[in-house]
Amino acid sequence: MSEFDSNSKPEDYVNIDQVWMQKAIELAKLGQYSTRPNPNVGCVIVKDGQWVGEGFHPRAGQPHAEVFAMRQAGESAKGATAYVTLEPCAHYGRTPPCAKGLVEAGVSKVVIACADPNPLVAGKGVDILRQAGIEVETGVCEQQAAQLNQGFLKAMATGVPYVRLKVASSLDGRTAMASGESKWITGAESRQDVQHWRAISGAVITGIDTILADDPQLNVRSLGDIDIATIVQPKRVILDRQGRLPLNAQILSAPETVMVMGPFRQELAKLGVVQLEVQSLKDLLTTLKDFQIYDVLVEAGATLSTAFLQEKLVDELISYVAPTFLGQSARAMFNAEFETMAQQLRFKLQDVHQFGDDIRLRLIPSQESV
Repeated sequence: MSEFDSNSKPEDYVNIDQVWMQKAIELAKLGQYSTRPNPNVGCVIVKDGQWVGEGFHPRAGQPHAEVFAMRQAGESAKGATAYVTLEPCAHYGRTPPCAKGLVEAGVSKVVIACADPNPLVAGKGVDILRQAGIEVETGVCEQQAAQLNQGFLKAMATGVPYVRLKVASSLDGRTAMASGESKWITGAESRQDVQHWRAISGAVITGIDTILADDPQLNVRSLGDIDIATIVQPKRVILDRQGRLPLNAQILSAPETVMVMGPFRQELAKLGVVQLEVQSLKDLLTTLKDFQIYDVLVEAGATLSTAFLQEKLVDELISYVAPTFLGQSARAMFNAEFETMAQQLRFKLQDVHQFGDDIRLRLIPSQESV
């Protein structure tokens, strides 16, 4: 056993529950690239102000965070408090329900950051705990914990994945030269940051024009010191309404991870490519949710990016801006045509980060009228 901070006492903190929950959140982040389609969850077990066990969910099919924490705590779990970033599951899946496991371990209190909107859980985990006489507190560090599972939480609540739209542009809002040349507008540090957003996504969506122009792979190739083999690679979804995807495209080097929205092609079926018979972007997103894809990253040209924005399907805009001008003949970031100020699409700034000479803006659509 070890104290959270040997130089501090519980009364030194404004809220000791928040302190332990922050520890659970940090643990949950350890699984952010490997748990899909399961959510990221961390758990800390504390007794008499001391840490006695911890765990996080590393991969689908493996034990949940609570199980690892209870194993480490052993008999010390009796009468202890468990801090969990997401409501303990209440159903039998690949693993037994964690809510019942906490009851059997004899904990006296469970502190939960986020409720689980999954219909298989949705309050049932809390009910199991309370019916067993365990004290339950919810909503501690809820917003911070929710950031770990934005896609999972949205998809379970609405049936549609969380959509991030990534763009990289010059100061004058251009993404490529008139010829289509675009390598590279932003610097290496910005491009490395994009690897993170791909790695937390269940799918990367692009258009056929991007495939034809750049022949990208749109996979995760580098994440610092993290072993790429441990990462669940995103599906690559291509919108190809006219069936123009060439069979020698780089993206088809791993055809089992490719999905195509377009006319059925037997040659793609032979490769193992999943072909989606949907017509609208909203139907595409709903279908991806059925494949247990809860986070989507859109990396596309102006036409497809604009379509996602105008159909109000974007939850978050990630914009990398490089300190350069490409000129008026270069390709624009978006191609919407507005005639009045009332038609503009406004956003709220969430954060700004500098990568080398570039800046990254993270924005969410504004609900305020102009």
